[in-house]
Amino acid sequence: MEKKNNKYHNSFPLDPEARVKALKTILETKGLVEQEALDEILDTYQNKVGPINGAKLIAKAWIDSSFKNDLLEQTEKVLTELNLSGRQGEHVTVVENTSEIHNLVVCTLCSCYPWPLLGLPPSWYKSDAYRSRAVREPRKVLEEFNLLIPNSKKVRVWDSTSEMRYLVLPQQPEDSIGLSEDELVNWVTRDCMIGAGIPKRPGKFND
Repeated sequence: MEKKNNKYHNSFPLDPEARVKALKTILETKGLVEQEALDEILDTYQNKVGPINGAKLIAKAWIDSSFKNDLLEQTEKVLTELNLSGRQGEHVTVVENTSEIHNLVVCTLCSCYPWPLLGLPPSWYKSDAYRSRAVREPRKVLEEFNLLIPNSKKVRVWDSTSEMRYLVLPQQPEDSIGLSEDELVNWVTRDCMIGAGIPKRPGKFND
């Protein structure tokens, strides 16, 4: 049996995406998984949960100091009450960007990620290059995201694990102050909640 398992393992392509497709084909062929079930899972994380949930948390934290304090200090309690914990959403810590510090999240071992808050992880987050370089040269990595962090500001890297995931609370842009919570949601991007971007005026993209 061990020999057979090694044979299957060695026949898998090296590219991660191709490996997933190969595994999916094997599971479907053996009748262990159905396409409809996979489609439902993908639809759930792409359209029903994801960045919009995290964006709503950030927008509320920007205008409600009491909620912000609870989100930072009692994250698990807040997420549980909002039904946003569990299934890759447990054990979450929220880290705040300030005028003195910029936070960046990575998972060096695999791709641990708060799915209920951010949806499916982007391909770059799972790449070997990001996972290795974000820790060694975070400023250079951020520059490649068109994000220049001044030397006066410290960059802190948080390494996610299955036992602790991180969500970045970005600084609110000055030109968004005074907007309603619903309006602010549209300023919050997935990347800024990982630390690889900053909030943007709706319709404005990174250069």
